[in-house]
Amino acid sequence: MQPGTRLGPYEVVAPLGAGGMGEVYRARDSKLGRDVAIKILPAAVGGDPERLARLQREAQVLASLNHSNIAHIYGLEEQALVMELVEGPTLAERIAQGPMPVEEALPLARQIAEALEYAHDKGIVHRDLKPANIKLTREGAVKVLDFGLAKAFSDDVTAGDISASPTLSLAATRAGLILGTAGYMAPEQAKGGSVDRRADIWSFGVVLFEMLSGKRLIDEPTASEALAAVLKSELNIGLLPPSTPPRIRRLVERCLQRDPRQRLQAIGEARIILDSPETEPTSAAPSVRHSALRTPHSATAAIVLLAIGFVAVAAIAWRATRPAPLQPLMRLSVEVGADATLERVRQNGLVALSPDGTRLAVTFRGKGGRPLLGTRLLNQSAITPLANTEDATTPFFSPDGQWIGFHADGKLKKISVDGGAAVTLCTVQALRGASWGDDGNIVFAAGATEGLSRVSSDGGTPVPLTKLKDGERTHRWPQVLPGSKAVLFTAHTGGGNYDQANIEIFTLKTGERKILQRGGFSGQYLPSGHLVYLHQTTLFAAPFDLDRLALTGAPVPILEDAGSTTTAGGDFAFSKTGSFVYLSGRAALSGWPISWLDSTGKKQVLHAPVALYFFPRLSPDGKRLAFSNASSQGADIWVKDLERDTPSRLTFLGGTNNFPVWTPDGKAIVFKSQDPANPGLYWIRSDGSGAAQRLTDGKSVDNPYSFSPDGKRLAFYRTSGNNLPDIWTAPIELVNAGDPSQPRLGKAELFLGSAFVEADPVFSPDGRWLAYYSNESGTAEVYVRPFPGPGGRWQISTGGGRFPTWSRSGHELLFEQLSNGNIQAVTYTIKGDTFAASTPKVWSAVRLLSTGVNPNYDLAPDGKRIATFLESENPEGQKALTHLTLLLNFFDELRRKSK
Repeated sequence: MQPGTRLGPYEVVAPLGAGGMGEVYRARDSKLGRDVAIKILPAAVGGDPERLARLQREAQVLASLNHSNIAHIYGLEEQALVMELVEGPTLAERIAQGPMPVEEALPLARQIAEALEYAHDKGIVHRDLKPANIKLTREGAVKVLDFGLAKAFSDDVTAGDISASPTLSLAATRAGLILGTAGYMAPEQAKGGSVDRRADIWSFGVVLFEMLSGKRLIDEPTASEALAAVLKSELNIGLLPPSTPPRIRRLVERCLQRDPRQRLQAIGEARIILDSPETEPTSAAPSVRHSALRTPHSATAAIVLLAIGFVAVAAIAWRATRPAPLQPLMRLSVEVGADATLERVRQNGLVALSPDGTRLAVTFRGKGGRPLLGTRLLNQSAITPLANTEDATTPFFSPDGQWIGFHADGKLKKISVDGGAAVTLCTVQALRGASWGDDGNIVFAAGATEGLSRVSSDGGTPVPLTKLKDGERTHRWPQVLPGSKAVLFTAHTGGGNYDQANIEIFTLKTGERKILQRGGFSGQYLPSGHLVYLHQTTLFAAPFDLDRLALTGAPVPILEDAGSTTTAGGDFAFSKTGSFVYLSGRAALSGWPISWLDSTGKKQVLHAPVALYFFPRLSPDGKRLAFSNASSQGADIWVKDLERDTPSRLTFLGGTNNFPVWTPDGKAIVFKSQDPANPGLYWIRSDGSGAAQRLTDGKSVDNPYSFSPDGKRLAFYRTSGNNLPDIWTAPIELVNAGDPSQPRLGKAELFLGSAFVEADPVFSPDGRWLAYYSNESGTAEVYVRPFPGPGGRWQISTGGGRFPTWSRSGHELLFEQLSNGNIQAVTYTIKGDTFAASTPKVWSAVRLLSTGVNPNYDLAPDGKRIATFLESENPEGQKALTHLTLLLNFFDELRRKSK
């Protein structure tokens, strides 16, 4: 059933669990204003007469029982059992934490015995008692659940009716339930024979043994082996801890007699034994008695000392076996480092926390201004820059905490936490999350519209893992789960509004995928046993079973101000020790204005509203500005009339629309759309009249960049199967000459393709040259080649460069210098087929705001100023990001709020 489904006055809120006895949901009683539990048969077996009869029988049984240690029934509604909602863990969950000390176990065992005694007095045998059917409330009370297999004595079956056995009457398709039940069956029940209340006494003995020892009495891999062990295997009662009182040891032994006639005959006797004080000495007592024959005083002293020692040992053992008390949540503000601010590229991750919780890794801007990777021990105040990590983004730790993976220069790299050389693992143009598994492999998301890939942490050729289904646009922000058998990731059908994405899980061995949570992104498994994910700026948590790879409870909100990237990554990290660090959503960068900047450093606001702007592109006459405006719903192309100061939205497609490119006559714009239904390149009139015309089918990932001066050829870069972009061009023409509403794109032709990244192709004003960037030297640099070629190749930038732009008024080529984020320029001369460029000089020393692989400036036609985003401009009320929030004991907070 889906949340919101109504059954009479009850509205389903969330699933609680499922098993052979039915599916259980949390629901709200609209009449009485209380939460209830609703058990309903799965749809697949809703017509099974046996199942329906069992549900009806459970309702009748519960209706006849009214005891504080038995979950109450409220009614039967449309074949759904409405019961008391019991908050708290099951006894099975508590035992999973370790053996229970006697002081904790015996009071709970007494309540279980009282519940069974009451039911037996009413003539009811439970027949399926086990830790999973026993709930522990927050107040320490026991609630026995699931009387679906209960039988009244008068309705007992004959010895020949094997359906009397809950194991045998549940089909073999319920293997998990069969195994879980078989280990707690009395021998006569396992044989399919007649059962009475003594079968519950056997099960009680098994449960009590498990509470005290922390181990299963019958722990076999298959149902048949478990049943055989119940019937014939030696029961190792000796696994009970030495501190078990003799009377309790004898009680367990009496409950676990295979012959029902030799077994404890009434559960009330167990209650009496549990209440009785210990009257016999422990196994250490004989030596004390022996010494007592010598002198009364020495005997007394020995007894006192022994008693003190016993109490001390028992106290130590009690503390060692008790679950640690939940610690209070502690919230600390952590400074990144002196004179350091967090790198604010909103497409990439910026923080990681070492597995042991002692070290932060962040992308930051230090005194030099260039983005770097740095580490900081939490017990120190200074941040340590890591050399050779310029322009790093998206840090992540190795499982042993000795390495940090990151992305820079179009490559996935790693570096020791102590510094040194950065090791290149593989080429990845744009990273959308990576995770280092404990099997030595790294799973990562390459680009915006790709599946997940895997590469060895020693480097090599990436291997594809997941494939996009029909309608899907992206898989991103993966996390390799402990054991490296499965991967969590975010899957989405659009390019924006990741609040509508899905958290999915991918099993590496089988290739199976399944959805864990709809309506969220950046899912992460935490060692506390929870899945956390983001929806808007709220962090939700839900209990997660790592063995079953399934949620076991409903999500609840945990934090309401968690930040995220614009690409569905969470601005948070965690350690295995329970620490959690995050960037507040209210502190996270919400956008920037668009500004004019000239070569003297003079600034002027061009478009004041703060938003996530990308791809500023000036029209050929300089009178209009096109740009992409991103939001939670996606992104659209806008055009602003600079003379009238009026912006207007140009595109109305779904998903993300970006990479606007003006035609040379200014009448149209070509752009890239990630509309889920119809992705590809589009053409649209720049005045907004007419609908967008689709140019490509979207089967390849194409990013348009520039037109030849005559408008007859479009240059773009295309991401190939190895996730490396190559430069292509394609002819474009108008079906009717001069009519910009009927374009046609011809066959694409490869201009430059290699084993490296080539992107940002832009035609020179005369159309003879193509400037672009490549990382063939190991660093992103700007190059020039003749068009259409062949010919030479000339490197223009030094020390890193991207986003080349030709001056339309003279022989000048601009680019962004990556080492410090400013604009540099070269002058050039042409002699025949030779391109000669000068040494790069600073065009403007003002630092631009980095927007990752997205162009962040464009040159005006007069060559005197650029339209751009400025690093130094913070929106009003928004300070530089210098602090993170650190939460200690975060896992205990999850255990309190999400069970």
